[in-house]
Amino acid sequence: MLDRIVARILTPRTAVSAHCDVPCGIYDPSEAQLSAKTVKAMFDKYAAVQGDDDAALNSKVRMITTKEKHADDCKRHLLVLWTDYFKQPHLDQYPDLSMKIKTACGTASKCKQEMDPANADLLIQQVDEIAEIFWATKKA
Repeated sequence: MLDRIVARILTPRTAVSAHCDVPCGIYDPSEAQLSAKTVKAMFDKYAAVQGDDDAALNSKVRMITTKEKHADDCKRHLLVLWTDYFKQPHLDQYPDLSMKIKTACGTASKCKQEMDPANADLLIQQVDEIAEIFWATKKA
């Protein structure tokens, strides 16, 4: 008898489906955009540091650490959009979307590996393009 009660409690009565892990409305590319802009800001701040004393070195190390954290955050936010928000109909409508996300994630990695501010500018541009697609899909 206890088995039947437990089975009844654990057996769903209604079919449920969802297109994402949690309710809609939580996805937003602005976090990726902010992270990309922070990467760029750290490049700019790094370039403005004067001197080679301990204080200057400390500032540079902190800026590099922040740049790398935000480049990682940018990749993570993009991947969440790619894996949890964008679905096959979006990919059908924007066939280059997967490549755009892959390329932006690669650029974020370059921002971590290199000290070329042009990569940060490119990352902002790539993330903004993905954000435009995201918002276009929200309107549809």
